[in-house]
Amino acid sequence: MAEEKLRVLVVTQYFWPENMRINDLVRDFSAKGHEVTVLTGLPNYPEGDVFQAYRDNPEEFASYAGAEVVRVPLVPRGKRAWRLVLNYLSFFLLASSLGVFKLRGRKFDTVFVYAVSPIMAAIPAVVIGRLKQAPVFVWVLDLWPETLRAVNVLHHPRLLGLVGKVVSWVYNRSDYLLLQSHGFSDNVRHYCTRGIQAERLVYFPSWAEDEFSAAAAQGQSLIEHDPAVFTVVFAGNLGEAQDFPAVIDAALSLRERVAVRWVIVGDGRMSGWLAEQVASRGLDNVQLLGRHPLEAMPGLFAQADALLVSLRTNDVFEKTIPGKVQAYLASGRPILGMINGEAARVIEESGAGYACESGNGEALARITEQLAMTSLEKRRQMGEAGRQYYQQQYSKPVLMARLENLFRHATLRKAG
Repeated sequence: MAEEKLRVLVVTQYFWPENMRINDLVRDFSAKGHEVTVLTGLPNYPEGDVFQAYRDNPEEFASYAGAEVVRVPLVPRGKRAWRLVLNYLSFFLLASSLGVFKLRGRKFDTVFVYAVSPIMAAIPAVVIGRLKQAPVFVWVLDLWPETLRAVNVLHHPRLLGLVGKVVSWVYNRSDYLLLQSHGFSDNVRHYCTRGIQAERLVYFPSWAEDEFSAAAAQGQSLIEHDPAVFTVVFAGNLGEAQDFPAVIDAALSLRERVAVRWVIVGDGRMSGWLAEQVASRGLDNVQLLGRHPLEAMPGLFAQADALLVSLRTNDVFEKTIPGKVQAYLASGRPILGMINGEAARVIEESGAGYACESGNGEALARITEQLAMTSLEKRRQMGEAGRQYYQQQYSKPVLMARLENLFRHATLRKAG
């Protein structure tokens, strides 16, 4: 007998046409026949302005892959810190008020929160869960307030304590907390002041977007393959946390020793600094390609000899696995990691590549040279080992089935 469809409400500040993993989840659950509704804001990430296509015709963005999309207004992120604060506050306030009003009379079996920063985005989900008497699942993808301190956004003890109280309020009123990394457990338990049953804490990692799971990348690539050079590709946010000064150190160190091409794709706060360094130091072995759509990444990765992930070290980042690690593994290319903690463990455990300590440009140069000197066959085996590890640990169909079972179990438990 076929199981009944679920009525799922997804609460997320970020959603299509913004490129986010939550898009995959919504598409998959809708394809399985479930009734999915998304409560979100106006698309403005990462540029900081509401997308022109949305402004021109908002009706075209009222549904996605069969799911209804309910949007509330918000203050766009802009480029300044105070605008970002208003962006965070406006979403959770309006989603908790106008969003609740827009969903009046609707019934849901479960409420799911895509809890990347900021954690306040989970507040409307908790409110709606109480009103609709539906279990609330919070997918914890970032550690607040620790991340605010780690990225130098907030240092004042009283303000950090205030954010901690918000985190505690959310965690204590959620039915299930899904943790993207095993390393999150102690931090999350710290804020569960009422105690927490073991079954409410569930390890639930990220998956790679569908584009990276294809057996072979098709279409045009942003670069041409050059067998005369060893090509290392970095794709993603170009921020301070990615420690590009150490990457540049590695590029400088290898320039006279090994033919390595460093291809950097993306944008962020360090984009200008990188462009200035490449120009002033004459780094003809570093290519800055700027920002490109997700769809262009598989073709780019297929031309790479290695994929680079880097992250500054601190007690928060060491517990986090950057989402690009799953995409890299799924792509079947060797990985170079200048990173500590959980991500380094995954790289080494999978056999997909080499990892060195965070912030050590000379160590990155050393493992890059080591991989460049490795035979093509051995590198192919490393890439395949990474792909197999991905299928075993992060396969999206397996994770979606697990989540569906969790939803059904929680729904039955709430009804009982």
